[in-house]
Amino acid sequence: MIGMGENILYALPAVPLGTALLAFGIRSRRVAEVVHLAGISILALLSLILVRDVLGGQRPFVLDGMFFADELTAILLLLIGVVGFLNGFYSIGYMRHDLAHGEVKERNISFYYGFYHLFLFTMVLSAISNNVAILWAAVEATTLGSAFLVGFYHHKTSAEGAWKYVLLCSIGLAFALYGTILTYSNAFSMVQDAHKAMLWTELVNMAPHLDPQMMKLAFVFILIGFGTKAGLFPMHTWLPDAHSEAPSPASALLSGVLLKCAFFAIIRYYAIALQAVGKGFPQTLLLIFGLLTVGVAAFFILVQNDIKRKLAYSSVEHIGIMATGLGAGGALGVFAALLHTINHSVTKSLLFCTAGNITMKYGTRDAQKIRGMGKVIPFTAFMFTAGLVTVAGSPPFNVFVSEFMTLTAVLRSGHVWPMIFLLLFLVIVFVALILLISETVLGSPPEDLPRGEVNWLTLLPFGILFLFMAGLGIYLPAPLNQLLQGAVSVVLGGK
Repeated sequence: MIGMGENILYALPAVPLGTALLAFGIRSRRVAEVVHLAGISILALLSLILVRDVLGGQRPFVLDGMFFADELTAILLLLIGVVGFLNGFYSIGYMRHDLAHGEVKERNISFYYGFYHLFLFTMVLSAISNNVAILWAAVEATTLGSAFLVGFYHHKTSAEGAWKYVLLCSIGLAFALYGTILTYSNAFSMVQDAHKAMLWTELVNMAPHLDPQMMKLAFVFILIGFGTKAGLFPMHTWLPDAHSEAPSPASALLSGVLLKCAFFAIIRYYAIALQAVGKGFPQTLLLIFGLLTVGVAAFFILVQNDIKRKLAYSSVEHIGIMATGLGAGGALGVFAALLHTINHSVTKSLLFCTAGNITMKYGTRDAQKIRGMGKVIPFTAFMFTAGLVTVAGSPPFNVFVSEFMTLTAVLRSGHVWPMIFLLLFLVIVFVALILLISETVLGSPPEDLPRGEVNWLTLLPFGILFLFMAGLGIYLPAPLNQLLQGAVSVVLGGK
């Protein structure tokens, strides 16, 4: 008999896939909005129910173990469900504005919602995959599912960004495929069972007996491959183009959730590598790539004028911080990396959505042409300022907490110089983002620009995201702490 948890595992991918198919067939904007709102609401509810079940000690498996849920799965599904809902709600007001101003045609609205839910489907699939081949295919599918969102406006720059996104991520994920094959062949030589050799739960149990040399090579391929999709240096160059050209709610979903899907795939293999080759090799690689990623992103943030490209490079920086936390190792380092994934998702979703309002109001993304936001769109300006202050790592907001934990973990691991470099890079980012606030929020606005917010539908998600952002900086709820502690145990204990 199938239990409640197993039913939810079936329903989680079915809901966004079914919603996408429905949306593609609808030509009425109003009907498409109703279907879209129902889809994101049901997905968010199912995600929260699964999180509750996992916290209650359940670990559902379906289809002979090919799909499952543990604490890591629950964290990623929590992000997909909640952030997907808030960005999806923001999409309604955003698309209505674009339709009213001739940016899109009414028949294209249903295509946007269809691809939005297809994107959610691929991310859910990557979250619940226990089979490493399906995990790779699901992360690859996220590229195809979101590429149409990147090129949604059919501008030349949008098309270029979409093609660059598809090509670089596909090349990168080819390396991840090599790592997947090496891991499978290593396990198959032991158990002589093709099915078991593909399941992550089996791989992590047999990890101490795997060939360490082969696993070292496999982990390098995995880090390069999934690291490309996550935005790690040096294969991060697709990210600013894709994130800046997509509609702002899609940019928020790309930055807030998609990068984490690839990063969580790295974490799955990191758990195997820790037991197969010891902690030194994977942690050193992650520390090096993490610090390089933060350093490169910091200087690019400083020189960008396009506010969405600046935010995109900020996402690169924060993926580097997460990798650095894993590289520091230990319970504190892993906890910091996982907490930072949540904090960054919330904050960057807020920032990309506020950037959408700014673009709609000013008609440009050039920070040098945006002045006096505090007088023109005061609520959006406040949220934008709060988001930038937060993502810069200022107390008392949530990002400060996980960044401080990361710095502490790096120092405790004995890496004094890496800690100093990380702190230096974070100071550069702080200066760049404070300058952005002074340039855009303050000053005198253009005289011919009408005052007032875009519409209330685009404002409601801001308030909720702000509450999450501020609340998590002051207090970590016990259920979320329990979920994070359980995920740390999964990564370090392999169980």
